Amino acid sequence: MKSYSEILHDLRKDNKLTQGQIGELLGTTQQQYSKYETEGTELTVRALITLADYYGKSTDYILGRTSREDGMVSASEKITDEYSAGGIVSELILLSPANRATAVEFILFLKMRESATTSSKKDD
Repeated sequence: MKSYSEILHDLRKDNKLTQGQIGELLGTTQQQYSKYETEGTELTVRALITLADYYGKSTDYILGRTSREDGMVSASEKITDEYSAGGIVSELILLSPANRATAVEFILFLKMRESATTSSKKDD
């Protein structure tokens, strides 16, 4: 998955905008905005929200946490050959509260492990 800096760069280029124009939108300078695109400075929450609203994208998309630009998953979207997103949720609801919590913890663990693996591959 792309980093937020790559996504910001692509969104700006796709919309034929300059760094100066986006800097102005954010109430900052071209130089400051440039640091967001090169990861020289972390994106502020205010800048993230402003950019998400401006481009009509979800904050998770801009942060590189999902490839879905709207950040939403449809219930009918296939997760595996056997299950849709809605099917997974239905199965989860049928579990006891304790097992639901365990399932959520396991999903979070897998996300963290996947993120660490992706991060270590980036460093290579």
